[in-house]
Amino acid sequence: MKRVLLLGLALGGCGTKPSNAVADSAGARLEAAAQTAGIVPDPNAPLQGSWARDTDRVCVVGTGKTSRIGVSVEYGEDQACAASGTVEWSGNALKLAFGACTFDARFDGDRIVFPADVPEACEALCTGRASLAAVTVDRLSESRSEAATLRSSGGKLLCGN
Repeated sequence: MKRVLLLGLALGGCGTKPSNAVADSAGARLEAAAQTAGIVPDPNAPLQGSWARDTDRVCVVGTGKTSRIGVSVEYGEDQACAASGTVEWSGNALKLAFGACTFDARFDGDRIVFPADVPEACEALCTGRASLAAVTVDRLSESRSEAATLRSSGGKLLCGN
């Protein structure tokens, strides 16, 4: 009798469709509505584009796992940073490499945030008291062509070919 009951329970689960309860839950619908309204950033937003806040600028060109990235920080005469390199993107984690200057940053769909402490090798990319530490930029545009035009204060294309 127990075997028949166990067999019946085991076979009862065969052939049923998985439930979409999570995707259609009230919480999932609320999250989707908040993203649509711009209240919550979309974690799947593209990284490519132009980013800025005050005098800090970032460009990202490419839509694959690894893209080109450029950074320009300008605080006045002889107080600047300029860097070109690559960024690897996985979820909200960014791995930036500007030659010997490598570090992780965060991406939340609307903002890129560099860490407050960057490696000593990053100092070579800056003049004066400027630093790449704690650079925080907001999205301006998703345009590849616009991002490719970012230049350093010396005129060098930071994300161009």
